[in-house]
Amino acid sequence: MTSTEEQIPTPVVTEIPTHDNEKHDDPSDADPSKELSKDQRETSGGEKEEEERSVQSFKTNIIISGIIVAVVGAIFAITKKLRHK
Repeated sequence: MTSTEEQIPTPVVTEIPTHDNEKHDDPSDADPSKELSKDQRETSGGEKEEEERSVQSFKTNIIISGIIVAVVGAIFAITKKLRHK
């Protein structure tokens, strides 16, 4: 800079205090996936119940199948022992 030019003072910017604890309801910030209507909540609840029922049914089928395999194995073992006598 030359001595003939004046320096332009830079403005002092003071921040306006904000309250971070306050929630601002700005529609642009809203997550549409979190907004569910009453019908959608009922549907999603029904889907969860259906999934829980299907998982429970699957577990029951596995347990019953295991019991059947164990019983059939025991029957074969008993008949094999009886034939060898």
